[in-house]
Amino acid sequence: MNEVEGVPRAEGRKQLPLLPPAGTDARPGRFTRSGVRSRHLRAHVLVAGWAALALLAATAQGTLPVARWLAVHLFLLGAATTAIVVWSEHFAVAMLHARQPDRRWSAVRLGGVNLSVAGVLAGVWADLPALIVAACAGLVAAVVAHLVVLVRMGRGALGGRLAPVAGYYRAAAAALAAGAALGGLLAVGAVGPHGHAGLRLAHIHLTLLGWMGLPVLGTLFMLWPTVLGVRMHENTTRTARRVLALTGGGLAVAVTGMAAGRHEAAAAGLAGYAAGAAVVVRLLAVTVRRGRSPVSASAAWTLAASAGWLVAGVAVDLVLLATRSTTAALDGVDVLLPLFLLGFVAQVLIGALTYLLPVVLSGGPGERAGLRAVLERGWVPRLIALDLAVALLVLPLPEPAATAGTVLAAGAAVAFLVPVAAVLGRRARPGRGPSRAPALIGTAVASVVTVLAVLVANSGAGGTTGSASHEAAGAGGAGTVTTTRTVSVSLGTMRVTPNRIEVARGTALRLRVTNRDAQRHDLRIEDGPATPLLSRGESHTLDLGTVTSDRKGWCTVPGHRAAGMTLDIVVGGGTHGSPEQDGHTMAAAPGKGLDLAAGFSRGWQPRSAALPAAPGTRVHKAELRARRTTVEVAPGVWQEMWTFGGTAPGPTLRGTVGDIFEITLVNDDPAMGHGIDFHAGALAPDRPMRTLRPGERLVYRFRAERAGAWLYHCSTAPMLQHMGNGMYGAVIVDPPGLAKADREYVLVSSQLYLGTPGSEAQVAKMRQNTPDAWMFNGVAAQYAKAPLTARAGQRVRFWVVAAGPSDGIAFHVVGTVFDTVYKEGAYLLRPGDKGGSQVLDLAPAQGGFVETVFPEAGHYPFVDHDMRHAEAGAHGMVKVE
Repeated sequence: MNEVEGVPRAEGRKQLPLLPPAGTDARPGRFTRSGVRSRHLRAHVLVAGWAALALLAATAQGTLPVARWLAVHLFLLGAATTAIVVWSEHFAVAMLHARQPDRRWSAVRLGGVNLSVAGVLAGVWADLPALIVAACAGLVAAVVAHLVVLVRMGRGALGGRLAPVAGYYRAAAAALAAGAALGGLLAVGAVGPHGHAGLRLAHIHLTLLGWMGLPVLGTLFMLWPTVLGVRMHENTTRTARRVLALTGGGLAVAVTGMAAGRHEAAAAGLAGYAAGAAVVVRLLAVTVRRGRSPVSASAAWTLAASAGWLVAGVAVDLVLLATRSTTAALDGVDVLLPLFLLGFVAQVLIGALTYLLPVVLSGGPGERAGLRAVLERGWVPRLIALDLAVALLVLPLPEPAATAGTVLAAGAAVAFLVPVAAVLGRRARPGRGPSRAPALIGTAVASVVTVLAVLVANSGAGGTTGSASHEAAGAGGAGTVTTTRTVSVSLGTMRVTPNRIEVARGTALRLRVTNRDAQRHDLRIEDGPATPLLSRGESHTLDLGTVTSDRKGWCTVPGHRAAGMTLDIVVGGGTHGSPEQDGHTMAAAPGKGLDLAAGFSRGWQPRSAALPAAPGTRVHKAELRARRTTVEVAPGVWQEMWTFGGTAPGPTLRGTVGDIFEITLVNDDPAMGHGIDFHAGALAPDRPMRTLRPGERLVYRFRAERAGAWLYHCSTAPMLQHMGNGMYGAVIVDPPGLAKADREYVLVSSQLYLGTPGSEAQVAKMRQNTPDAWMFNGVAAQYAKAPLTARAGQRVRFWVVAAGPSDGIAFHVVGTVFDTVYKEGAYLLRPGDKGGSQVLDLAPAQGGFVETVFPEAGHYPFVDHDMRHAEAGAHGMVKVE
């Protein structure tokens, strides 16, 4: 093994050096300023500079435009890309035994990459689409030029045992060119909403697994045994070829599936990539030999950790794509970023540079040992801190854990960047041992960055948080504080959850506020602190100090407070719940509003909206029993309902024109009479619609002479109360020649009136038409919690009946256009017509159906487009895969 050459020798073959022989600069401790060393020195100054800028952007969240995007791309496009361009060319020369490319053109290509990256970052930051397009084009051109050089190296080269590794670099360059092109299109908004999620996923995977992952996997075949100081495994060449086929081919299939919105294909391709990565990790494990110290323990352990995080990241990625649509999988990208950026990419850079910088930049063994000692100082706590940071950022832990993870990651980054700067600045001197200055400087800078990170993580409330703490101290002096209570508060679906918190007077109250919505929200407390605007998944803690009087809170985004994003903090005389209780009031009393974002009770099941096909028989018999039943009508809210068959709405009946329906009604309600009225039948109401006393029964028989979506309801007066308390249902009579749909759903819209059925307060709300909520199939917001399902390209038919009792519906599915509309027994629109429809508008007691074909996978909300109704429960979701 020749460490200066930096590559293990192959048996029976003269191994050409990975690096040119050491320079002849006679001055000890000086780096050669010409040739390879000079170029690597300049390049790694750029790497360190990009990484430092990424660190600064990461600590500037909330103060810089698109700070998070900048931090990620400064690191990936800036630092990592520069390193990969330099080292992939360097290793390709060594592994192919090829001629060194012209240094001037190499410098031009590297300069083009860095200038283009700077242009992309500046264009996005300043929102200059023309600059973004030009910079992306320049980046693609520079990367294609790099790819051409790599391809030309293989022509006429001597080749060697490691020649297949050069294929990883070519595949990676092709991935970056494609990823950069997609990134440019996404950045300037050239991608429509239907394809955005899939193309963004493809862009992310081309960058992380293609441009970053492939060259690392390939280089590990050489670098790992070199760092360990052992010979390569005898199967390395064959394994390298097999792994490239698995990872490169798998990535191509995966990104094609993502771009097409086919998550099954994407998952299959990613499984191939995962299999290839697993083969590499297995080979690395086989290469390890016990009892022999590695050349660089720091590099060895850091590279091993990076390989482990790569496998973990690909595994999480595979689960996301296998179990979610491309749109839903995109929501899980935040989980992957710490895994790939810190666990994989950052540790690969640290491990590789720890070993390679001294090899490339030293003038001899003594200087190399000195440089390595500088870079390895404190590597154990640095490695532990970085890996712990990844775990804290990935795992679903409370907010302080994420803050601690950010601080640890920043500290570990500074602890490495400072020694790198020292090495590049020629601080190490052979024969004098490693200088302590880098360690001292690193400690000082890491402390400063740590303080900044903590301040940034807790910024937003500003002086208001301080005033709240002051209030707590002042009140505490009066001896009124009895307990400290922390309540988790979530923002989303135009609601604050919980929307009411009861506390004992003198309680020191803290709110952990998290935004769960795609929109940005904040929370301001009356005469108190406020959060900054929070994006999805972001959290902030408000310290209200000692609460001695009722307080109100609201979202300050225009219109959100009026839409219902409010919070009431109510002071009572005693202690309400434990300090960690979340403040939910499970049964909402009339007038207090409903918390539609809360969870349903344990064991709750949504009502199936799926509509089976009409039975083949011509006579349909059913028994309906009028009874009182207590059901969950909204998340955590139970209400006594008057029902047909124990459900509100009652069972849906279906048949075809000419069928006979024979319904037996039994009145099991011991306290009052009930009847039934089927709108689908034409007959004198005297006998079949009469009121049955408790215990009586009747048979209601009618022939369905007309097609349509029909209402049935209780026929006993006052019908407003009987229908308003749940006594209604639907009868579907298919039009002749009704085409088959891939899926059919039935949705019965209605109003919810909380309170004791028949009480003065409830009846007053019914007469004033001020319901507590609006519902589909008897439960407010149930299909937001349990979405309906379909597949992209399927034709879905929605039957809708407006049960009222006082409001109709404007049924709309967001993201679709109806090509078929059938209302009150007549087609208003058919497939093939040039027009389209956006809503099915129904007055109370009307019905019909609409059809649509979902264009791609995603989540499609459906609503009553009277937004008062939609935001108060008449909404749901269709999950399309």
